[in-house]
Amino acid sequence: MSNLFAKVEQEAFRAGITPRTQQSRAWFRSKLSSMGKVNRNQLMQDEQVKLVNKSQPLIGSMNMFFYDPKHKKTLPYYDRFPLSVIVGPAEGGFYGLNLHYLPPVLRAKMLDALMNITNNSKYDDSTRFELSYKVLTATAKLRFFKPCYKHYLFAHVKSRLARVSAPEWEIATFLPTADFEGNRSKVYSDSRSMI
Repeated sequence: MSNLFAKVEQEAFRAGITPRTQQSRAWFRSKLSSMGKVNRNQLMQDEQVKLVNKSQPLIGSMNMFFYDPKHKKTLPYYDRFPLSVIVGPAEGGFYGLNLHYLPPVLRAKMLDALMNITNNSKYDDSTRFELSYKVLTATAKLRFFKPCYKHYLFAHVKSRLARVSAPEWEIATFLPTADFEGNRSKVYSDSRSMI
C-alpha cells in the first residue's frame, strides 16, 4: 500500500514546516511541483485516504477520483483525475471545485481562502470546508473558483471517491496528479481569463 502522504509529511516535519500556514503551502507547492510522475492508482490506495461510495459525496470534503466526461469530444480539455472539493448536489451527480484547473500559485491562494471557512479547527476526519455556491460568489477571496467549478455526473465517475482528510489537504492540493486530456497548454491561461 502506498504511503506517499506520510512520506511527504515526514519531509515537511524534518524541514521544520508548521502545518496549515502560508509558509507550509509555499513549501508544499515548491516541493511537490518538482516531483516526478505520481501513480494515481497507488495514490487511491494510500493509507491516508478513505475510499467512499461515489454516490455519497460529502459536501465540503476533498476527493480524488477517475472521471470520463460525458461531452469529452466537444471539450477543449478535461481532467481525467480531478481533485475536487464537493460544493453540493447536482442533477445526476454533484458540483465540485477541481483545484487542478488553477496554476499552483493561484491554487495556493484558493486553498488559503478555503482554509478560512472550515467547520472546525481540529483538522481531522470531522473537518470540512463550509461551502456553497452562494459562499463562493459572495467572498472576494474565493474569486478563483470560477474555472474550477464543475458538474460531475455519477455515471461518469469511474472509481470510488478517495476522500482526503484535512491533514493531507495541502499535500493533495500540490501533488502533480492532474491528468488533462486535450489542449493542456490552454488550461491555465483560460483559467486566468475566467478569473
